[in-house]
Amino acid sequence: MRKYITVMIAVVGMMFIQATPPELNRDGEIGMKFFEGSWEEALAQAKEEDKLIFLDAYASWCGPCKLLKRNVFTQETVGDLYNESFINYAMDMEKGQGPLVARQYRVTAYPTLLFVDGDGNVVKKAVGYHPTDHFLALGKEVLSTHNAE
Repeated sequence: MRKYITVMIAVVGMMFIQATPPELNRDGEIGMKFFEGSWEEALAQAKEEDKLIFLDAYASWCGPCKLLKRNVFTQETVGDLYNESFINYAMDMEKGQGPLVARQYRVTAYPTLLFVDGDGNVVKKAVGYHPTDHFLALGKEVLSTHNAE
């Protein structure tokens, strides 16, 4: 019985340790805010604001995509950089406009992270899960390259 209680306490403790921060945004607070309109509207807004679009090209079944959404996009430092500097857009590549956009940008793996200008040209493409520090570095690299032009 004592062994059972010890195991249960350990399991419950691990559940609390692995709890993730709340996905607040939609103007809540922490993390990235994603554009709610159509892809064409995002392109128009990017052109109007002279910003790049960050496109999270994901699939609903993709484990690394879910980790990126839960562990990286919810971070305050990520939200600070990406909300200020980019039009953030998330698109399921298997639904709605997704298959068309996936063909256009040759998305063949998930997640694919695209940085696209207002004319629809890819400025940078990265594939796979990126931990927070790498994701921040990626955004800064794109900004420094784009702003240097």
